[in-house]
Amino acid sequence: MKKIVMTGGGTGGHVTPNLALIPRLQKDGWEIHYIGAANSVEQELISQVKGVQFHCVAVGKLRRYFDIKNFSDPFRVIKGVAQATRIIRKIKPNVVFSKGGFVSVPVVYGAHFNRVPVVTHESDLTPGLANKLCLPFAAAQCCTFPEAVKHARGKGVYTGSPIREEILQGDRERGLRYFGFDANLPVLMVVGGSSGAQAINECVRTALPSLTETFQVLHLCGKGNLSADHEGTRNYVQCEYLDKEMADAYACADLLISRAGANALSEILALRKPALLIPYPAEVSRGDQVLNAESFRSRGLSRVLKQADMTPESLMREVVGLYRDRGSFFDAMDREQAANGIDGVIEQIYKYAKK
Repeated sequence: MKKIVMTGGGTGGHVTPNLALIPRLQKDGWEIHYIGAANSVEQELISQVKGVQFHCVAVGKLRRYFDIKNFSDPFRVIKGVAQATRIIRKIKPNVVFSKGGFVSVPVVYGAHFNRVPVVTHESDLTPGLANKLCLPFAAAQCCTFPEAVKHARGKGVYTGSPIREEILQGDRERGLRYFGFDANLPVLMVVGGSSGAQAINECVRTALPSLTETFQVLHLCGKGNLSADHEGTRNYVQCEYLDKEMADAYACADLLISRAGANALSEILALRKPALLIPYPAEVSRGDQVLNAESFRSRGLSRVLKQADMTPESLMREVVGLYRDRGSFFDAMDREQAANGIDGVIEQIYKYAKK
């Protein structure tokens, strides 16, 4: 039986692509192990998946700024490398697949010490610190964006990002019924993201009198961000978040307003949804969303509105333009070669798996 060790964590974005790959690997008969941190988001998510064995190692966060923990965390990383080396030696996997995040560094190093081939995946246009540290020990680096290939020192392969199959299986009619929408009026779905959603929420709600004249607005505003003042507004439905209903919500949406995180953009592309991207500002992040959004804009896949330029008027103007020109965005998305990265990533895993 073929064996694989998967890793990646720290945020849900480092785990979701692994969750998309697991059903395909299980169908192909792989024995799957996952190495991550204890009491972490990856342990919480992977523990819900049947047939995957989870192993814990010590981790240390890799910071680019001063913090007192910078003096102790390197020792945790060293401990984690030793633990991962022992675990991988015992499992004897054919390959290790790393999605990134600081938890992946000890695992990739442990694979190197056991001479197990490693395939990594980079979600953003420019590599994160963990993937930079892991790249020398990787056989290949799968990339969500074609521009990212040049940063991978000859190891980059444009595969796109793996998308969960269930997100692609929504039903438009079921979504319209669930949210009480009219099939004859276009639906604008607003996804602010788990963090930094407040600016978008406020602007969308201020623009509602104009937006709801033309669109039905489905607003995913984030936990604790429901507005009692806007409850019952005509052509407006607000939700903190969606779980099982998310696929049907996507299916009934004609347009999206979204942040520009790599996983969100991968879903937008796979679902063929014209989108207005409002990237998280560079001054309060490492700037990856700004670069991600620019990649989509330059390839004709979306429109982009900077948060600094966002007003109710500019938001309405961009949404109307997006709907008017939606045909060109459909054409551009149809030309993309890596809309869903499952096949591309699986191909690299098979290519480098040790016989």
